[in-house]
Amino acid sequence: MKPSSRTADRSRLTPEARAALVQHGFSRRDFLTRSGALIVSFSATGLVRDLGWGPGSVSAQGINGPGSNQLDAWIAIAADGRVTAYTGKCELGQGLFTAQMQLVAEELSVPLDRVTLVQCDTSLTPDQGTTSGSQSHPANFNHGNLAQAAATAREALVQLASKRLGVAPDQLEARDGAIAVKADRARRVSYGELVGGQKFNIALNNGAKRKHPSEWTVLGTAAPRREAPAQVTAQFEFVHNMRVPGMLHGQVVRPPAVGATLIGVDEGSIRDLPGIVKVVVKNNFVGVVAEKPWQVLQAATKLKVSWTAGSGLPDHRSFYDYLRNQKPTRDTLVVNSKDVDEQLGRAASVVKATYYHPYQMHGSVGSSCAVADVQGNRATIWSPTQSVFPQRNTAAQLLGLPPENVRVIFKQGSGCYGLNGADTVSYDAALLSQAVERPVRVQLTRKDEMAWENYGVPFVVDQRVGLDAAGSILAWDYEAWSAAMGGRPGAGGPGNMITGFLAGFQPPAFAPRSAPEPTAFNNGGNAAPSYVAGFVGGKGQGTGTIRSERVLSHGIRSPFWTGPLRSPERLQNTFAHECFMDEVAAHVKVDPVAYRLRHLGDPRLREVVSAAAKAAKWDSRPSPRPGIRRTGIARGRGIACVLYEGDNGYVALVAEVEVNRDSGSVAVKRMVVAQDVGPISNPDGLKNQLEGGALQGLSRALMEEVTWDGQKVTSVDWKTYRSLSLGLDAPLIESVLINRPDEEAMGAGETAITLVAAAVGNAIFDATGVRIREVPFTPERVRTSLAVRGSA
Repeated sequence: MKPSSRTADRSRLTPEARAALVQHGFSRRDFLTRSGALIVSFSATGLVRDLGWGPGSVSAQGINGPGSNQLDAWIAIAADGRVTAYTGKCELGQGLFTAQMQLVAEELSVPLDRVTLVQCDTSLTPDQGTTSGSQSHPANFNHGNLAQAAATAREALVQLASKRLGVAPDQLEARDGAIAVKADRARRVSYGELVGGQKFNIALNNGAKRKHPSEWTVLGTAAPRREAPAQVTAQFEFVHNMRVPGMLHGQVVRPPAVGATLIGVDEGSIRDLPGIVKVVVKNNFVGVVAEKPWQVLQAATKLKVSWTAGSGLPDHRSFYDYLRNQKPTRDTLVVNSKDVDEQLGRAASVVKATYYHPYQMHGSVGSSCAVADVQGNRATIWSPTQSVFPQRNTAAQLLGLPPENVRVIFKQGSGCYGLNGADTVSYDAALLSQAVERPVRVQLTRKDEMAWENYGVPFVVDQRVGLDAAGSILAWDYEAWSAAMGGRPGAGGPGNMITGFLAGFQPPAFAPRSAPEPTAFNNGGNAAPSYVAGFVGGKGQGTGTIRSERVLSHGIRSPFWTGPLRSPERLQNTFAHECFMDEVAAHVKVDPVAYRLRHLGDPRLREVVSAAAKAAKWDSRPSPRPGIRRTGIARGRGIACVLYEGDNGYVALVAEVEVNRDSGSVAVKRMVVAQDVGPISNPDGLKNQLEGGALQGLSRALMEEVTWDGQKVTSVDWKTYRSLSLGLDAPLIESVLINRPDEEAMGAGETAITLVAAAVGNAIFDATGVRIREVPFTPERVRTSLAVRGSA
């Protein structure tokens, strides 16, 4: 039976939003008519008009959206003085939900438990684009967006209190949810009395002064995660647990091979199965809808679908040669001093090496899930997406609806830090729901997710440096090849991932080009090593001292879907840079830390290198260590460093390893991470990010690699795609936090992971004298490398 429109309307408010209304003493009708925040309707037209977003204003592919310059889009104060804040940056497991609550509590001088945060809902929150790239702290904790909104609200309240109390603003202070006279705190007026239940009706004040970190009492403290108690007691509603009245269950049927297209579907093959509601076909997209989850899984397995042969895949064993030699390419120069060849020609010696990084997947432990309710010309999607507004726009194209008729509500799901199946499963649910005009829940099977998610990009990197007679680097030459196709929900349509593609949309066309000369220094992909000066337009903007520099990248169209896997490109490039820097230091027989410091110019990057080495009690000497053992356990240490994205977090990491020379297994025993991200919002949250990033980086360094045969991906379960498992002998991870209260806030979600492969590779070399230039460092690869060295 089709649910009533009234039931459907109620279901479109998330539990968090409903709880926020109740907590603030509002009924839903009150909220719609007099909220101090946003006017909520299931057509967002009024909202868009009132807040000045307008059609086409959404930044679909950029990380940060336009936000809003209206205070009421960010902050509401109820009659009881409680504060509701609205954010377009969502909680993905990184602790951001709690940190943003701390930010609002701090700037408004209210206790943390009086703040409610509503996150990532296209009908409630500002468009802040995508929660990604360690950009949430720079976006919301500096001088714009949520931080500026909270500071604006505080100053607006002071102005209102000044009129109410007849006291000059500079004689007033915000304190415990009220504005009080500094000389007589008994004279006070609460926020609820000043503005409770009403709109501010003002723009953000760019001149509103934020509190200095020296004044912080809430922000900067180790506040416990607000969502954690519900998560560990099974009370938290992940998207997997959602149940909407009248909800059905869907399952997709993916092609058996890459490039296969649909010939036909025999619906009669499942006619006798129980609970079948509909078989859905749209171009090459095939799905089944049934009453119960087990029924739809059975139906999807037994449905007879005919496909053409696949288009074929490049040989996995020689893929790096394919990557290097594929034409045409899209080329980019990050820096080009135009004297590299000359400097290499006059160098006392030249060192060369090539590094390889495979496709890797997000491999979320729980497969991706979403719920959609598409009825008539309205759609609501409950999605674990990191990009609610971009998904809204692309889902609208997929469904043939105006964007303002589509609402996307973020619901936490399978963690990924990038682009797992969250968006594509949301498209799946939307298409199936539209076909049956009832809510549909889809959870991908393990194989459907692992075979068709958007993988992290592969890389081949050639490195060359020229050295002077004293062993210092004169010139650095980098040339790399990588493959990409698709990505996050994009402005051009839903074709950036498998569901949209099967439904008839294409990813952006591959556009070959010769590399234009750089006009500005952009090290967002960390293609430029930390040791080059980054001179573009006569100005050095890098972190190093080497002025003879060339960084050239070649992009090709990938045979697989790709997307941002945690530290996209930065991890691969930094692996190549930091291992090569160690190779050069070994060539000139200099300690790796001292050699880095010799070529670094940025004092903050130098400081994290020194801090990590000091905390690790670094044994200052050249690598490899003397007296290397030929059998048994060999021990070594390695270091790596980077300024993430060229401007978003200084970090250095030391790894200590044990290598079993007989089996080839690598055990990382200890990692020390030093981090400088400006002012620290929550020290426990920062440590959690560094520890989590280090462990995920360890998994990618030691185990993870996508594999395939001539037609299809073969790493489709936990036997064929290996990652760190539960019960592992985890290394000791120590964090060194460098607090810089007078600097801008930077990100930390992707810093530590960027360094692990390089630091571990350097430690393996230090322990064994064998340089392994290809990730992952599997026992087989290590054993083979040791055998080759032993026979040399």
